[in-house]
Amino acid sequence: MNKTFDLLTLGEILLRLSPVGNERLSQGETLHKQVGGAELNVASGVSLLGLHTGIISKLPANTMGTYAKNQISFCGVSDNYIAYDDSHDARLGIYYYENGAYPRKPEVIYDRLNTSFSKISVSDFPEELFSSTRCFHTSGITLALNPQCRDTAIEMIRRFKEHGTLISFDVNFRGNLWSGAEAKKCIESILPLVDIFFCSEDTARLTFLKEGDAKSIMKSFAQDYPISLIASTQRIVHTPKVHTFGSLIYDAKQDIYYEGKPYQNIEVVDRIGSGDAYIAGVLYGYLTTPDDYQRIVEIGNATAAIKNTIAGDLPSFSLTEIESVIQSHRLKKDTVEMIR
Repeated sequence: MNKTFDLLTLGEILLRLSPVGNERLSQGETLHKQVGGAELNVASGVSLLGLHTGIISKLPANTMGTYAKNQISFCGVSDNYIAYDDSHDARLGIYYYENGAYPRKPEVIYDRLNTSFSKISVSDFPEELFSSTRCFHTSGITLALNPQCRDTAIEMIRRFKEHGTLISFDVNFRGNLWSGAEAKKCIESILPLVDIFFCSEDTARLTFLKEGDAKSIMKSFAQDYPISLIASTQRIVHTPKVHTFGSLIYDAKQDIYYEGKPYQNIEVVDRIGSGDAYIAGVLYGYLTTPDDYQRIVEIGNATAAIKNTIAGDLPSFSLTEIESVIQSHRLKKDTVEMIR
């Protein structure tokens, strides 16, 4: 059966405000305006690689909502399933991001209570939504926002699953949104419905209280739940501006692990959204070549590495660029100094 979309994601769209350069939030008077949000970042990345994506969300019916809608369209993401809040207190969530410089770490401050998205409901959308996509993705951030968002997300997961949709879930744990115990209890309740699972080794240890090495942790999830693919990113932060990035993917059906050579000493411009770019790469790979796990891990690593070099939450790359980066990485050297 043909589906309208390859991927739909559910999540809050946020206004990001950042000081210029390496200024601190406590100094300066200028803030740079952008939009972002984990699930929008994923949908944007998969769209840029060539698949048809959309986001399920709720925006204020005002100028800020229009600004966010325009940014969604810029990356080719459909706004067919955006609901609008015309109440007197409608608002777009905000987060402030301050760049880090060793030894000072980057900092995120949220201002997202009582936003329009916090009132999202399944009843905001037509029933056709649940039969319209090959894959549905959301994250622990959406589950953590409030009980309304949590109930809506879980109900959507159930309805999409009933229509044979692949379910993708990223733990994306945020300690300033909920506790590890809350996250563990809630996420374990939906894991029987999840096909593609993203969870870092550190999160697995701290939130799910897993023990052992990365491979045994990944296998334990597959032993407890009918998950087909489990992916774990492996980032080494040398300084806020220099990272190494790699990942490990487990094919639970074949009991095989896949990994690629990490990208070392990445010159980080903006790390926000790089994990989402990784997910976008993995989902694109799985939706286009589901049996080629080595290609899947290579695309995920490359999209994450490139996103680290791009300012803002949203990715900016093409499949041609990603394939070129992968080829150069395989050869262990850049084939040309400059593209010209």
